[in-house]
Amino acid sequence: MLNRSTIQLLRFPFSLFLAPVFFFALSVVDHIHWGRTVLVFFILHVLVYPASNGYNSYMDRDESSIGGLANPMQPTRQLYYTTLFMDLLAVLLGALVSIYFSIGICLYILASRSYSFRGIRLKKYPVIAYLTVIFFQGAVTFALVYHGCSSQKLLTIPVLPMIAASLLIGGFYPLTQIYQHDADRKDGVISISARLGYRGTFIFCAIIYSLAMGVLGYYFKDLNQFPKFLMLATILLPVLIFFLKWAISVWRDISAANFNNTMRLNVVASICTSMAFILLIIWNQIE
Repeated sequence: MLNRSTIQLLRFPFSLFLAPVFFFALSVVDHIHWGRTVLVFFILHVLVYPASNGYNSYMDRDESSIGGLANPMQPTRQLYYTTLFMDLLAVLLGALVSIYFSIGICLYILASRSYSFRGIRLKKYPVIAYLTVIFFQGAVTFALVYHGCSSQKLLTIPVLPMIAASLLIGGFYPLTQIYQHDADRKDGVISISARLGYRGTFIFCAIIYSLAMGVLGYYFKDLNQFPKFLMLATILLPVLIFFLKWAISVWRDISAANFNNTMRLNVVASICTSMAFILLIIWNQIE
């Protein structure tokens, strides 16, 4: 029987904030194998991401707000063993997709552990930590989904969407750290957001997100599918509006860079981006 703290710190709902990359990759697949698609989603969002959340919580033992939790409980040893079991199950189930998928999952897990593990602690190094996160949560995850969900288990992954996936993650990730500057410093961690500062974080994210949209625009234009990009950009407008309103609030008072606003942006961005790519999947299926 799992403890309440273990279930809470696995943060299953929080893993859905990474669903846009899954739906983005699926929207690019020409011939989808729907059975494997369900398995890939389960491996990533029910096993890998929650296990990563739990392991990070076990290592950090946060006493203040963290992603998805305003009041995190303290972890027990059970959480550690649960994350190991989930990781092992993810790698084994990944082998049902393909050996390449299983290896990719294993590499993702190793990167995630290196990010949090006290003996390595990549999160102490702002630039390396940032690049590690956007590469694995963006490009690598995109490649795994594209390969695993395609009927032919394609190994030739389109490069521009992979880049866009990493940039989309990169355009939001520092904002998830913006309320944790003091807590991170107490733990010996200087995040990319802390290095950039409150205003710098918003400017940096605006630049990276603009690059992501630029890459997506070029990709769809090159495929003669620019109307799809316009649909995507239209659905993402609420994200831009919230971002700008929040940035103005922080410019006036840095206390607005808090947990509640961060979670609101995560929810708005996740819902709008997932919805946009799901509609794109439907559009592709009826063409």
